[in-house]
Amino acid sequence: MPTSTATTLDNVVASPPSGRPKAVVFDHHAYAASVLLRGRPVPWDNATAYAAFFAQAQGLLRPDVALLDLNRLYGHLTAGNTGLETAMAARSRTGFALRTLLGDDDINRAVLDFVTVFAKTARQPVVLRFPSPMAWLIGTHHFSGADDTGGLDADNAENASMYVGDWLRAFAGLPIAGLLLDNRTPGRAPHSVHVPLEAYTPIANLAGNYRWTLGQLDDDQARLHGSAAVGAYIPAAFWLRPGADLPAGDFYLAEIPSTASPEGVLARLETLG
Repeated sequence: MPTSTATTLDNVVASPPSGRPKAVVFDHHAYAASVLLRGRPVPWDNATAYAAFFAQAQGLLRPDVALLDLNRLYGHLTAGNTGLETAMAARSRTGFALRTLLGDDDINRAVLDFVTVFAKTARQPVVLRFPSPMAWLIGTHHFSGADDTGGLDADNAENASMYVGDWLRAFAGLPIAGLLLDNRTPGRAPHSVHVPLEAYTPIANLAGNYRWTLGQLDDDQARLHGSAAVGAYIPAAFWLRPGADLPAGDFYLAEIPSTASPEGVLARLETLG
């Protein structure tokens, strides 16, 4: 049965819980690790400890949502997992590596346990961010033996979205307000393949079923499925020096640099309302 959440990301954008004029989705991971952990490792292996660390950062910044980046979690869980890498490389078929990754029972169990603790302890509406099907396909394509990703196209991405949709069903019972597909070009990437949000029909249908707002982060802006609202990225310079302007947008997405000073961040938060 579909699960209804009290608040969706659409609701948050329309009426920010923080009371700010415009909703802000904070990625404070690097900043919080620098300021709060001070060199200690991020507690990825203990969901309760991570939730406490995350809640402390949320309390400082008063964001409108609780953003959990699953790409970081996957990076931790798969690091050094040679068995998984061997399984992902067992076939050269396009998409096989991604399907193998998303179908790994041990990792899926660890991810679900982690997200469950996070979602049930967060005080703000929970938004999950993870690679778009095309971005995830590009990131795993080298396991197929291919030297580049130039041959990947929108049809491959749509096929990949079916694997991602099946994987997302595990979260159906959790209070989730939205999903953000991260389609931004990674730093130093040779190229990217742009796929519009509308191409991911399996994910859009699933999100609609479970009443999750679906959005996509592109290099220039963020879009929400079925909405005219456009999200703008607050530049890093905004947090590092006074006087930096805010971009035009219906809501904001902000990644606070690890080098930002707590005093400076608090001062800049005041300008957001």
